[in-house]
Amino acid sequence: MSEPTRIPAPDGVFPAAQYTHVVTATGRLVAVSGQLALDEEGRIVGEGDPQAQAHQVFENLRRCLSAAGARFDDVIKLTFFVTDIAHLPAIRAARAAHLPDDRLPAVSAVQVAALVRPEFLMEIEALAVLPE
Repeated sequence: MSEPTRIPAPDGVFPAAQYTHVVTATGRLVAVSGQLALDEEGRIVGEGDPQAQAHQVFENLRRCLSAAGARFDDVIKLTFFVTDIAHLPAIRAARAAHLPDDRLPAVSAVQVAALVRPEFLMEIEALAVLPE
């Protein structure tokens, strides 16, 4: 795989502050299902605490990526599903611990009415690209 190309501000599009508008890559696609704030025993981590949940979700993403031979550097797209858009700063802080500002992926953030269980505040899925 060649290094992904990031286009943070295409002509005529308002520049992004916390994500990259366009990322192109060639290679093997890795799709990671939406991850929740569950530990390895299936217990919720950080009930009512967006920072603790975001940290656990990113740790679960890291483990899933690793299982496929990928790292956060290979991530080209993240999708955040949140029950309250006010949880985005906690997600951004957890993301910053794993992804430097010069490697930000494309991102979508969606506020949803509910997730699979009411104690979950967020679910995050990832797309990564590995060499063929």
